[in-house]
Amino acid sequence: MEQFVSYPRYFFIVSFVLMSIAAWIGHVFLRRNKPLDSDAREDFHVVQSATLTLLALVIGFSLSMAVGRYDQRKNFEAAEANAIRTEFLRAGLLRAAEAATIRLLLAQYVAQRVLFYQVRDSQKLDEINSKTAELQTELWAAALAGAMPQPNPLTALAVAGMNDVINTQGYTQAAWRNRLPLESWSLIIVIGVLCNLLVGYGSRSATAKRWYLLIMPMAVALSFMLIADIDSPRGGFIRVVPQNLISTAQSLPKP
Repeated sequence: MEQFVSYPRYFFIVSFVLMSIAAWIGHVFLRRNKPLDSDAREDFHVVQSATLTLLALVIGFSLSMAVGRYDQRKNFEAAEANAIRTEFLRAGLLRAAEAATIRLLLAQYVAQRVLFYQVRDSQKLDEINSKTAELQTELWAAALAGAMPQPNPLTALAVAGMNDVINTQGYTQAAWRNRLPLESWSLIIVIGVLCNLLVGYGSRSATAKRWYLLIMPMAVALSFMLIADIDSPRGGFIRVVPQNLISTAQSLPKP
């Protein structure tokens, strides 16, 4: 399911087909086998309205959760860029040799972080993560090599800044893994199917203008696609653009 909702375009197609089938079953089979009389229709409208309201609430809550996660990914991207710029400056508090090494490694590091946000291929992503881990090890070793011979509050600032660089990357990784729970998706899909079933069942027209039964499935499927797109860090159209990291890479002076 997680891989499925990571591709909003395909998720839209499957959702639309599923919701359309539910509406068609309600319109053709349920309506034919258990027709609503005038007395039952009033109670049916109460149930239908309540179910549609519940669907709207679940979609609204899910969208709010997805937007919150998207904003979190944007905030951590900015935090990474700030941490890298700060450490680039603090490297000057260390000895010249270690400062030059750290600044050279940071230039390579920020390039890898930009690629992390832009790449879609899983194999390339694994290579980027591996290279990022190697650079972090080298950066930390360079910071310690510069601070250990002369431990003082100034070198401690450089080490603390390097710690922020590494920590913000970890926070970013955690934010990208923080997706909507699969249980939430299961619930919203089930409620969507039931709503379309009730819409088809409550239809008064037996043959004419059946095309309007596609309106509800289309609206629900589009809502699902929007939520999945915002919630998917890498597979959708709405993605976090690493503008802060790109600006950082362009603004870093040559070591």
